[in-house]
Amino acid sequence: MLSSPPVSTARKQTATGRAAPLPLPERREALIVTAIALIRERHMLPTTREIAQAAGVAEGTIFRAFATKDELFDAVLDRTFEAGPFFDRLAKIDGAAGLEQVMIDIVSQLQARFVQLFEVMGAFSLMGPPERFRDPKAQREQEEHGAALIHGLLEPYAGELRLPVNRVAQLMRLLTFSGSHQRINDGEILAPEEIVHTILFGVTTDVRIHHEPEGN
Repeated sequence: MLSSPPVSTARKQTATGRAAPLPLPERREALIVTAIALIRERHMLPTTREIAQAAGVAEGTIFRAFATKDELFDAVLDRTFEAGPFFDRLAKIDGAAGLEQVMIDIVSQLQARFVQLFEVMGAFSLMGPPERFRDPKAQREQEEHGAALIHGLLEPYAGELRLPVNRVAQLMRLLTFSGSHQRINDGEILAPEEIVHTILFGVTTDVRIHHEPEGN
């Protein structure tokens, strides 16, 4: 099963325990990754001192990579809302793994994205994406691209589904969204397998629900 790659703050260190010097783009990347990891771990915005300590650099190093703390946090939001890596992971799912496993892999990627969005948005006290991510055309194109990737993975199994592929994909997104938000699900995130099994098999033992006689 594919899963979202873990956030890593690993870095090369000098004998003093400080991170080894990096080119500016790599240093910016390392600080963004470190900041996101701290936000997700603590569910609050870290100070620049805390980010520097976790990254193994002096606090002043942050301000050689970013003009201000706000610029760093803007980069964190840009990375969080960027959909490209999510689409790349969807594209790597093995579509020949069988319907159940393909659905679990899709839900795993949806959930990884939703959880990160929820955690970062919560730390920033955001109720929605920042203004720069609210362009209707861009949002629509992004949604259509994601839907097309998921549809392409499910379409080969259309003959095994009682509902149209688009409806199954919608149910997957809705149940994954609600099942991945701790304030909606009483703090218990649903496992991808539970989400998929609920969609595929329901919760009843009455086989008549799933195998109605022809003509009824």
